[in-house]
Amino acid sequence: MKISQLHIGMKVKHPQLGLGTVRALTEQTAEIVFNEGTRTMAPESSDLEPVEARATVSGLELPLAQFVENVAGSVIRELGLERDDTIVEQLGARWPTGRLVLQPADATLQAKEVPVEVFFHKIVMLRNNLRVLEQKINSHEKLADAERSRCSSTSAGATGR
Repeated sequence: MKISQLHIGMKVKHPQLGLGTVRALTEQTAEIVFNEGTRTMAPESSDLEPVEARATVSGLELPLAQFVENVAGSVIRELGLERDDTIVEQLGARWPTGRLVLQPADATLQAKEVPVEVFFHKIVMLRNNLRVLEQKINSHEKLADAERSRCSSTSAGATGR
């Protein structure tokens, strides 16, 4: 099995050690947690096999669960089924015609007023844009799995997931 086919959290099977979970990746080795302990090995020479289902689409190979999650998320967004307006309604219900006033530190500058609904809508749009960016990073062909997981954990923290 090639190192590029592995990702952190992936379940693998070794002929002697049994089932394990990939914990860390380097250029040539993988740190895998087995029942007997953690082992560092070169996947290409260790007879590792993936346990989880995989999908290959137009030359893109990734775990089936991640593929389904990406496709389902895209379909939900494209069909407009994501209910971002419920967040605005729940928060905006307290101030149906409320306005957010931004006062600059410099008194000579004019204050900016924004309707509360517009403000929350912009926050939801920003969150959605961060999710799209995360998907683009995760599907980029030139990134190694270790780099993708590092980018995902960074953006996941930014999006609140």
